[in-house]
Amino acid sequence: MNTLSYKTVSANKATVDKQWVVVDAEGHNLGRFSSKVAILLRGKHKPGFTPHVDCGDNVIVINAEKINLTGNKLDEKTYIRHTGYPGGQRSLTAKVMQQKNPALLVEKAVKGMLPKNKLGAELFRNLNVFVGTEHTHGAQKPKTINLNDLK
Repeated sequence: MNTLSYKTVSANKATVDKQWVVVDAEGHNLGRFSSKVAILLRGKHKPGFTPHVDCGDNVIVINAEKINLTGNKLDEKTYIRHTGYPGGQRSLTAKVMQQKNPALLVEKAVKGMLPKNKLGAELFRNLNVFVGTEHTHGAQKPKTINLNDLK
């Protein structure tokens, strides 16, 4: 008998077990926190991970304003965008962005750690970032996860 006794199981949209999880950003460093959230969104922490399928969880991030930036990043890190018009390059420092919209700081960091394709755009829609401890997804009954326990 020269056949394999097992089959590789590939997840698809119908067989994926998606959950809602809440993650508290208070006291975490931005980069390390964002990489763990990206792993949750992608589904790499699950045994049935399939690279081309959205098999990750829906992640709710609370307390986005209490995220840490180490070193001089608060003053020296810049976020550059372009309006589309000639001479339309604009930049903000991390300090200004944290004062204006701290949720955007976390969103940009996590989005940069997701794949740069249609799947990455789909995964990014599963991220919900909130300033403060209140969120609007109570009906989904999310469970709270401690990121320090995640590898």
